[in-house]
Amino acid sequence: MKKDKPVAKILVVDDSEDTREILVRTLSGRGYRPFVASGVGEAVELLDAEPVDIVVTDLKMAGSSGLDLVKYIKQNLKDIAVIMITGYPSIETAVEAVKNGAEDYLTKPFTEEELLTVLGRVTERLHDREVAHAEPAVRYGIVGESGPILKVHEEIEKSAKTSLTVLISGESGTGKELVARAIHYASPRGAKPFVPVNCGGIPENLLESELFGYMKGAFTGANETRAGFFQTADGGTIFLDEVSEMSLSMQIKLLRVLQDSEIYMVGARQPQKVDIRIIAATNRKLLSLVERGTFREDLFYRLNVITIEIPPLRERSDDILMLANHFLAKFALDAGKKQPGFSSNALKVLKGYRWPGNVRELENVVKHAAVMTDTDIIDVPDLPSLMRFSAPRRGGRFRTLAEMEADYIRNVLESLDGNKTRAASVLGIDRKTLRSKLQDTNG
Repeated sequence: MKKDKPVAKILVVDDSEDTREILVRTLSGRGYRPFVASGVGEAVELLDAEPVDIVVTDLKMAGSSGLDLVKYIKQNLKDIAVIMITGYPSIETAVEAVKNGAEDYLTKPFTEEELLTVLGRVTERLHDREVAHAEPAVRYGIVGESGPILKVHEEIEKSAKTSLTVLISGESGTGKELVARAIHYASPRGAKPFVPVNCGGIPENLLESELFGYMKGAFTGANETRAGFFQTADGGTIFLDEVSEMSLSMQIKLLRVLQDSEIYMVGARQPQKVDIRIIAATNRKLLSLVERGTFREDLFYRLNVITIEIPPLRERSDDILMLANHFLAKFALDAGKKQPGFSSNALKVLKGYRWPGNVRELENVVKHAAVMTDTDIIDVPDLPSLMRFSAPRRGGRFRTLAEMEADYIRNVLESLDGNKTRAASVLGIDRKTLRSKLQDTNG
């Protein structure tokens, strides 16, 4: 199960006893664990003895100032956030505090709500950094520990114990094949072949012979008997991705396999028995296709024995930073270079983006950012332009809706490695409309 965030330990540094008491009472009442110091020297001693997460320090104190403490923490301690508070506000002071390493800034007198808002913001940043640099939680080859992905783990375990047909549904780029592989390798068939087939990527006139094989002389060019994917997967699992793209005639042939566990090679007169588990996947709503008459109802119910719905990335936002770190480490290893990190602002953008291309798009974005950065830190300018906030420049022109649409289509296509079928699905249009828009874009 996912672990709760630990209680944040906060050191309050202020030479006013009244202020310390008020802050301790407020923090304790909201579930934080407070410590106190009356000055910089005492704070340094406490920091050496007790690790804390956040330091809330006054600026003006007898002896050393809060800025001295900020500099000390920045140069000697890791992963401690500092919030500066002061009764003598100025722009210069704020800039200097942030420049020296303070995460945030509060001006006295501040309300309890203002303090808790800043603490919540800083705590979230610390958590994001911790997740982004932590060793990713990986199970069944799937990265993540959010509630929705833990549910998928449970469904994989249950599915692996049977040989029943499984239907995996989810948007493009969510990792349907990864789930199918996990089911296969965790099952008693794990030592046998796992054969993935992209039904949408094989021309209709070739799909039958590719799936079931063909006999010598079955058609022009059939100079020898050749086994298909079903024979190759015998004893194991065949994964039929984009099963919704099959024609009605092919759906009838697949239905026969599910009913009788036998296939007919193209040109064969006798059926051939096969021992295969079928896992199918789709990024479309099959029941809607059944209602429209483009997908057979009897096949739908044959496939829909066990159903696993993979959540889109936007519904498992807690996993985004963990996935980003996983892909970044993988890229750095493959490229033989030092792994960079993410800035706080870049992490915020990654978490706030909608991810139409899901995990596959995130992987491509991380690769892009790793290539674009010239430093050890990936910042917002290193991310693709579509993810960054864009404001109209003074004296510049506003972009037309068609231009923004064209940019978005290109970004989705790039995130899906140029797969037009999946891009059309993500965009909510058919392939014909997508081709037309691409022609308009290219002039």
